[in-house]
Amino acid sequence: MTNVKDSPPLSEYLLLLLLAALWGGSFTLIKVALEGFPPATIVTVRIAVGGLILLVFALLRRDRFPRNGLRWLELFIQGVLQGALPFFLITWGEKFVDSSVAGIINSTPPMFVFLITVFVLHTAKFDMLKLVGIIFGMLGVALIAYSQADGLTENNIWAVLAVLGASCSYACGAIFGKRFGDQSVFVTASVSLLLAALLVAPFAYFLEDPFSIEPALRPAAALAALTLFSTALASLIFFRLIKTLGPLATTSNAYLRALFSILFGVAFLSEPLSLSIVAATLFIFMGVFMVTGKFRDFIDSYIGKRGNK
Repeated sequence: MTNVKDSPPLSEYLLLLLLAALWGGSFTLIKVALEGFPPATIVTVRIAVGGLILLVFALLRRDRFPRNGLRWLELFIQGVLQGALPFFLITWGEKFVDSSVAGIINSTPPMFVFLITVFVLHTAKFDMLKLVGIIFGMLGVALIAYSQADGLTENNIWAVLAVLGASCSYACGAIFGKRFGDQSVFVTASVSLLLAALLVAPFAYFLEDPFSIEPALRPAAALAALTLFSTALASLIFFRLIKTLGPLATTSNAYLRALFSILFGVAFLSEPLSLSIVAATLFIFMGVFMVTGKFRDFIDSYIGKRGNK
C-alpha cells in the first residue's frame, strides 16, 4: 500500500500546474511571434537567450559544472530532445495550424513515455491504473480535437505530424533527463539550451537572415515573453519536477497544457471555443490525477480510513 506521507508535497503539483500554464501559453506566444520572425530565428532566440539567463544564475550560485566530455554530450542530446527539435517542429507547425490545435496535438507526451518505458526500455512496470489515466486524458484531448476538427485538413497534415513528432521528442527528453538528477537544475537547463542553440543558430543565420528583420512591437514582446517565461523559467521547473515527480508524471502536464493553449488561444487570438471543451476538462483533470499517482494515494487513504473504523 502506498504511503501518502512518502508522496511528493502539494507544492510540486502546483509547480506542475504552473509548468502547464507556461508551456500552454507558449503556443499563443509562438503564433504571435510568427507575425514578425521566421521559425528557426524564434527557436534560436528562445534557447540562446533563455540559456544565457539561466547560466548567469548558475554562475551566481557557484554551481558546479560537469568536467567530463560524456556529460557534455549528454547535455547536448538533452538540449536537442527537450529544446531545439520540439521547439522548431512546433514553431514550424504553427505556421499552418491554430495555436490551440498545436496544443491539442502536443498533449501526447505521457502516452509516448508510458509506451517507451514499459514496452521499449522495460524500465517501468505495466500499471493498469496509469493506462486508464492516459485513456481518460486522451478522451479529453479527443473531445477538444473534435471541436477543432475544421482546422485539420490535408493541407496541413505535415504540420500535424511535426507537432506530434515534438511530443515524442518531449517524451524522450523527459526519460533521458532523469540522468541529471545529481547536478543543479540551473546547470542542466542552461548548458543543454546553450548547446542546442549552437545547432539551430547556423540554420537561422544562413536561411533566414535574422539581422535584417525589423519586427513590430507585438511579435517582439511575444518572443521576449516566450524566452523568459516559457523557456527559461519553464526549463527550471521541468528539470526540478523530473527529479521530484518522475518523467511520466511531469509529462502528464501535457493534458493541462492542451487546455491552457485552448483558453489562451480563445482569449488572445479569438480562436473558436466549443462547449465540448468544458466536458473535456473533466477527462483531462481525471487523467492527470490518475497518471501522477494521486488517485491511488486517495484510494489507499480512503481504504485505510475505512479499515480503521
